[in-house]
Amino acid sequence: MSSGIQPADLGFFSVLASAGSLSAAARELGVTTPAVSKHLALMESRVGVLLVIRTTRRMSLTPEGELYLAHARRILGEIDDMAQLLGVSKATPQGLLRVNATLGFGRSHVAPLISRFVRKYPQVEVQLQLSVNPPPLTEDSFDVCIRFGAPPDARVMAKHIAPNRRLLCAAPVYLARHGMPKVPNDLTRHNCIGIRQGEEAYGVWRLTSGRGRNASTQAVKTRGNLTTNDGEIAVNWALDGHGIVMRAEWDIERYLKNGRLVQVLPQYCTPDADIHAVYPQRHQLAARVRAFVDFVALSLRQYAAASKP
Repeated sequence: MSSGIQPADLGFFSVLASAGSLSAAARELGVTTPAVSKHLALMESRVGVLLVIRTTRRMSLTPEGELYLAHARRILGEIDDMAQLLGVSKATPQGLLRVNATLGFGRSHVAPLISRFVRKYPQVEVQLQLSVNPPPLTEDSFDVCIRFGAPPDARVMAKHIAPNRRLLCAAPVYLARHGMPKVPNDLTRHNCIGIRQGEEAYGVWRLTSGRGRNASTQAVKTRGNLTTNDGEIAVNWALDGHGIVMRAEWDIERYLKNGRLVQVLPQYCTPDADIHAVYPQRHQLAARVRAFVDFVALSLRQYAAASKP
């Protein structure tokens, strides 16, 4: 009997894990359930570890199975990349695309775009993972990451897909009770809603007046009785009148338009948070990556244009 990992096992195991059960995998592969069970048993025999825990109705991966799946999908992605580079696939977007995005923006914008993207490119299988903080660039866990702020590393490709500003805002009811700040230092006397995200200094808001050589930036240490790592929760607290929040314009523009939030210190600028699609250099020619990045960039431009008064 041959030993070790066989190339055909990689695609089989990826389908099996996505299907969630032996019978569902059998239907997708066009074989019988006993055939799937036999293939899996042979795989486990060759590698010498249990990959799947089977029950009557469901199955789950063991830690070894999770490790096998992660490497199998990475290898399959590299094979897709090679096919794209060689022109074998005729540049038709297809294969597995692993996407990472932040929680709030991922839910409100990226997930709906993916729904439209796979309708246009049905041969692409998309896995979306949302996280508070972006994954380390040294990890080969994702094909595309949607990030805010300047590209973090010259070793990766980064395409600017949409401008984005951070704005200070509060509910009218809060400002009626506590007054409108006039200068940055006034924020120290207000309840400021804290958001712990990324590697930025927590609770320090930087506001800039003027431009070019005349620009002057003040760092204000804020305080408040509410803190979260979820931007959507922070915005909801601001809507409830609890204080001032700094949030990306993409997340609060609808509330500014309908008057539920009011911009605070609009004459001052906060650090930009432009939206970039970041991906490894080896993926820059992959049709599925190019198609997705271009699709997101065009869709966000169209959304921004439609939102302007």
